[in-house]
Amino acid sequence: MGEGLFQPTHLLIIFVIALLVFGPKKLPELGKGLGEAIRGFKDAFKSSDAIPPTKPTDSKALPEAKGSTGEPSTRAP
Repeated sequence: MGEGLFQPTHLLIIFVIALLVFGPKKLPELGKGLGEAIRGFKDAFKSSDAIPPTKPTDSKALPEAKGSTGEPSTRAP
């Protein structure tokens, strides 16, 4: 066998099978959708890298939440 998982002959066989299953009219639509999905994933991944990490806060240091009456909230967090 070869060294790589996707050798040119393997890719050609996969393309021919996809052509037989989906047909020549549907393949460009599938390729476009796959490209848009990959692009969206990359954009989301880059935007998550742009957000700086925040320090974890100590829950005891946070002020106690008060309701509209000014009384401490009795609701469980």
